[in-house]
Amino acid sequence: MKLRGLYAVTPEGGDVERKVRLALEGGIALLQYRSKSTNRPQAQAVVRLAREFGVPVIVNDDVELALELGADGAHLGRNDGDLREARKQLEGRILGSSCYNDPSLARAAVEAGADYVAFGSVFPSPTKPQAVRAPLGLFKEARALGVPLAAIGGISLDNAPQLIAAGADLLAVISDLFDAPDIRQRARDYGKLFA
Repeated sequence: MKLRGLYAVTPEGGDVERKVRLALEGGIALLQYRSKSTNRPQAQAVVRLAREFGVPVIVNDDVELALELGADGAHLGRNDGDLREARKQLEGRILGSSCYNDPSLARAAVEAGADYVAFGSVFPSPTKPQAVRAPLGLFKEARALGVPLAAIGGISLDNAPQLIAAGADLLAVISDLFDAPDIRQRARDYGKLFA
């Protein structure tokens, strides 16, 4: 599975299913279900939608929920459990890891079996304003790890080209996609950056 393109991360709040459908219609490469208070019917609906469009869906922070939903994988942060154990549980599925601004965390994640690593916040993030900042030079440094690299945090259509130029394979976006007046077109516009 080639991981490259727009990595849509579900927003908090209402109307998630409609927004996700529009993003899928716009041609996203990967979808992450992320919710502070897991809404199982909503999570099931998001996985069904992704299946309908043939887009892999990842569950944030919760390997058990990913397995229960039949999702394509899970994404874990620093405090979300042991990556090696998650790799065993998610055999044959995608495992992603948040590495913030730390190349040593990325190396350890790949050694533990991560399929991709994420760095960020690359720009000031409206979702996580206190997040550590990851310099763009990390992407060039991490290229040697041999796995796809995801950028997250404050990404917009305006700053996305410099992330791709720096070596990001995936752009994890929430606000600039799901708060756009035309979600479908915004997803298409991101897709063009990878063409």
